[in-house]
Amino acid sequence: MRRLTPLLAALATATAAVVTLGLTTAGASAAVSARAGAAGHDDLGPAARPLPHQLFAPYYETYNTSGDLAVQSQQSGARFLSLAFLQTATAGSCTAYWDGDTSQPIAASSFGADITATQQAGGNVIPSFGGYTADTTNTEIADSCTSVPAIAQVFESLITTYNVPRIDLDVEADSLTNTAGINRRNEAIAMTEAWAAAHHRRIEFSYTLPTFPTGLTASGLAVLQNAIADGAKIAAVNLLTFDYFFGTQQDMVADTESAAAGLYSQLQSLYPSDTPRQLWHMIGVTEMPGIDDFGPAETFSTTDAVKVLHWAEQHGIGLVSFWALQRDNGGCPGTKGAGTCSGVTQPDWYFSHVFEHFTR
Repeated sequence: MRRLTPLLAALATATAAVVTLGLTTAGASAAVSARAGAAGHDDLGPAARPLPHQLFAPYYETYNTSGDLAVQSQQSGARFLSLAFLQTATAGSCTAYWDGDTSQPIAASSFGADITATQQAGGNVIPSFGGYTADTTNTEIADSCTSVPAIAQVFESLITTYNVPRIDLDVEADSLTNTAGINRRNEAIAMTEAWAAAHHRRIEFSYTLPTFPTGLTASGLAVLQNAIADGAKIAAVNLLTFDYFFGTQQDMVADTESAAAGLYSQLQSLYPSDTPRQLWHMIGVTEMPGIDDFGPAETFSTTDAVKVLHWAEQHGIGLVSFWALQRDNGGCPGTKGAGTCSGVTQPDWYFSHVFEHFTR
């Protein structure tokens, strides 16, 4: 798969990120002021409907289009999808494409009809930047592009082209310690949020980050600390609760619950004025249905899905997701980390049909 990386690799660079990541605010403040002042209040078209308070939005591999996106959304019951991934075609570029493919620009010609059909059916999509491939090849937009206004322009183009309600930023591997990229990304978020407010648009940003069963790594926490310093509002922090690569049998439900509890404590320190309900609502979890990339010792079963659904509802978290919609079938029992099947015996769309009840 293109998507995933062992968590232990993320931890190996965590300390360096905390030491070197400056909480820089001046650049963001100046950039936001300049952007907002130049933006005006012209009408840029319809704004996206707000997302449901509780959201199920599994990832959809845009590079693995084995069927019609809108049709699979309808069949699975996953009305909201996280579309992975956007990245530049080459390091140093400021132009983002779906999967870095220059034939798939941010334009109505790329997934536009499917996104419109999904929206008309009452759902929407969340474009996601990054992922393991982009984060290890310097083609994640903020790692690649050194211009904060240019990065913000890419974010804005997604909003105006597709009328999306949220943009996701999947930061893993090398991107977790690229301090310049982290700061540019957060400054661009703040700039885009100021632009959206000036144009009466609605947009949210989420971070998707690797985790231990005890919560975020130090480097992941530093990303959020920098976001606060740069004035970037983060609506959700989505934990990748799989691919631990510990080498031992894991209870994937217990790991999810303890990782979220650890993140809750970390968010308390970052947002001390928020209520417990607000903090829990910021938390998202992303599972990998079936056997993950490590192997059978890290298996998220059909029974686990029901347990996580009940836990998520009880705690009032804001997001449940999984990697990825194309895996939600039982076509390859016993296979680890497959891109088109879960590796466990299951009916088609089992995990989606369980989690679709979370959206409300």
